[in-house]
Amino acid sequence: MPESNVPLLRSLYAAFASGDAPSVFARMDPAIVWTEAENFPYADRNPYIGPDAVAEGIFMRLATEWDNFEARPHEFLDAGDTVVVLGYYEGTYKATGKHLLAQFVHVWRVRDGKLAAFQQFVDTAQAVRVMQA
Repeated sequence: MPESNVPLLRSLYAAFASGDAPSVFARMDPAIVWTEAENFPYADRNPYIGPDAVAEGIFMRLATEWDNFEARPHEFLDAGDTVVVLGYYEGTYKATGKHLLAQFVHVWRVRDGKLAAFQQFVDTAQAVRVMQA
C-alpha cells in the first residue's frame, strides 16, 4: 500500500496557518491546477495554473482583503493520491466588516509527493453576502 499523503496536507495547512508562504508553495507542483468553487468570488480566474497564479489570484487577495482569515481543517480523509479535507473558513472581510464562518471541503490530488490539483467546495452564497456591502 502506498504511503499516506495526509502528512503532506497536514503540513500544508500548518504552514498556511503560521504564514509560512514559502513552505506552502514549495509543496505545490509547478503545474498545479487550482480550482475555486463555482460562483465563489475568487473563481473569476479559474483555473489557476502554477504556484505564481495561485499566489497572486488567491493568497494575495486573502492577505490583503481579509482580517484574520483562516482555513481550519478538522478531518483528513485518505484516498491514496487524493486527500479530502473537511474544515471551516473564518475571517472578517475588510471592506464590509462582515464575519465569515463557512464549512469547506477541499479535494487535493498528489503526484510524486507534490500537490498537483486542488478543488474547493464551499457555501458560495455565504461568502458573497459577507463580501458585499
